[in-house]
Amino acid sequence: MRLKITHTTEYLYDAPVPYSLQRLRLTPVDTPAQKVLSWQITVEGASVEAGYADQYGNRTELVSTEGEAHTIRIIASGEVETSDKAGVFGPHQGFCPLWLFLRETDRTKPGKLTRELARSLTGDNTLAKMHALMEAIHATVAYTPGSTDTETTAEQALEAKTGVCQDHAHIFITAARLADIPARYVSGYLLMEGQTEQVATHAWGEVHLPGLGWVGFDAANNICPDTRYVRIACGLDYADAAPISGMRLGSAGEDLKVSLTVEGDHTQTQSQNGQSQTQS
Repeated sequence: MRLKITHTTEYLYDAPVPYSLQRLRLTPVDTPAQKVLSWQITVEGASVEAGYADQYGNRTELVSTEGEAHTIRIIASGEVETSDKAGVFGPHQGFCPLWLFLRETDRTKPGKLTRELARSLTGDNTLAKMHALMEAIHATVAYTPGSTDTETTAEQALEAKTGVCQDHAHIFITAARLADIPARYVSGYLLMEGQTEQVATHAWGEVHLPGLGWVGFDAANNICPDTRYVRIACGLDYADAAPISGMRLGSAGEDLKVSLTVEGDHTQTQSQNGQSQTQS
């Protein structure tokens, strides 16, 4: 499938910003399941200072402002051709050893409920247990936009039984790590059936399994990533794969506007809700 994506993020300030520095993870790269046909990032009201691949292999740009800027607009757009690999990304790559993906973070620190979830998993093999984990999270945690924020932990979302795809991913990787399975957070885009315009990017989890390598599981939609998914970045949790993150100096008030369109050359007739929202 060929997907066309336009992702615009606009920051409006009510006073000049003395200085800001933002990290952009908005550029997809070629993988076994996707080929980037064209992609560009346009930045208005700021300067691109550097570009590099971070420790997880994410294409990253640093953008800064200094002086009288009141508006910063970042537009990421292009076309990606995808293929269905049943969620299989393949062998581990990059600088980080696999054991790093067993490390807990503030958002993925296990608690009573996530430990109980991990202990409850059944299946004939590890792959079957991961499918069971995905299904259990999907059945337990309702998709409710606005019910959580970027600091919500996996344990908190599981206790509340509500969240967005970011929370589903955090719960999944927390429970997988408790089972001694390397797991990571993935951010990207999702083509939603009958809905071109979206409010945010998507997120899912991946685990590293013997014989398969990294395999993706989207607990928000109870499916392994297929041709509707475009992968952008990965890391230990949301903080490592956030589309835009950074800091700014000064006391100016900030108004954030995000617009996102994902269009495909055709849609698949699967009974999925296409739930897609992470915290911007």
